[in-house]
Amino acid sequence: MGILLRVISCVGVLFYFSLTAHAGLVIEITQGQDDAVPIAIVPFAWEGAGVAPEDVGGVITSDLHRSGQFKPLGKEDMLSRPSTTDQVFFRDWRVIGVEYLLIGRLKPEAGTGRFLVEYELFDVYQGKVIKQGDASGNSLRTIAHYISDDIYQTLTGIKGAFSTRLAYVTMEKMPDNKQRFRLYRADSDGYNDRIIVESPEPILSPTWAPNGRHLAYVSFEDGRKPAIFVLDSNTGKSSKITDYPGLNSAPSFSPDGEKLAFVLSKDGNPEIYIKDFKKGTMEQITNHYAIDTEPSWFPDGKRLVFTSSRGGEPQLYEVEISSKKVKRVSFEGDYNARGTVTPDGRSVVMVHRQKGVFHIAVQNLERGTLSVLTETTLDESPSVAPNGVMIIYATQQRGQGVLAAVSMDGRVKVRLPSSTGHVREPAWSPFLY
Repeated sequence: MGILLRVISCVGVLFYFSLTAHAGLVIEITQGQDDAVPIAIVPFAWEGAGVAPEDVGGVITSDLHRSGQFKPLGKEDMLSRPSTTDQVFFRDWRVIGVEYLLIGRLKPEAGTGRFLVEYELFDVYQGKVIKQGDASGNSLRTIAHYISDDIYQTLTGIKGAFSTRLAYVTMEKMPDNKQRFRLYRADSDGYNDRIIVESPEPILSPTWAPNGRHLAYVSFEDGRKPAIFVLDSNTGKSSKITDYPGLNSAPSFSPDGEKLAFVLSKDGNPEIYIKDFKKGTMEQITNHYAIDTEPSWFPDGKRLVFTSSRGGEPQLYEVEISSKKVKRVSFEGDYNARGTVTPDGRSVVMVHRQKGVFHIAVQNLERGTLSVLTETTLDESPSVAPNGVMIIYATQQRGQGVLAAVSMDGRVKVRLPSSTGHVREPAWSPFLY
């Protein structure tokens, strides 16, 4: 884990690879809610020639099941498979305990390469439609995630995050005993994974811009000193933001995307700086003889939470950018680091040491209460979903680096091992629409 800074070498050479259709992450639900809502997603009817190119209903089923808040009915247990409202007999679904029913139809739009999907969501016990919608596009998986978001928000009141993306780093040992590091971009369910950076040196701290397209990360351009880059994940083009002598680390985009906070040690001590892309200026935010690192923005764009050893041990602090006033935020335990402010600004997620073991914890900033959410070990690099429901983080499983996710209340736990190598440094994208 290290104390505060993981100053290790990073990327030299950039590569860009074509989109793949498989899932690099295997998502396994290890704990769901005991009161998960029973729902049936009937296989969507295909109104085109041959077989549908994608199982839209299956993608939606997987999305809702992965949230841990829903218990989808297996296709083999369905008494009927309606695709239109007049084919729905509510008694069939009530008798097997289904509370909500989703049906739909999909068809190709002639000559366009696009698809149209129509769907209806029913409240089985009230016996009525509670949501009707349609979506179109050239990717059925994308459409399916959009529908999942719509259903999730309809039933929970919270915006769904199934249409978001993940970034993560893998490390694979090669036959010549060397290591290969890759930065991936993938859909939230692990599909459509794409390598966007590859290097024999470690890759650190990927973080998304608010536009959901650009990523900042730390690398070594020539193998001698670290630098911060911003990458266009669609084109693979990158630009160097900082390469000062010493440490260049921990980039974090402001909520409006116009600024980037990061850590420099160019004057001998790690301090937090902010670069304003619009003005072309850079401002030093902290000034202390201790180590200040790992900045994370509050949603208002006026404050940062950061990790510092200024109290003698790693703890979280808040700094007001305009006044530079600093106050301590975390007090429970002798190690709290890698703070990430939740989208509502009310809590901060962190790496918390308890009895010598590193776990993911969340602290309510208003009440000061802290809750430990994970039971795994060597947990690090937490990243919060844009709807504030789930946290993805890196951990260890049988000596292998894997990703895992936990709900903000600790009731849902998911494991995301990779098909290749160790996985680390996850970053959850903002909403894409």
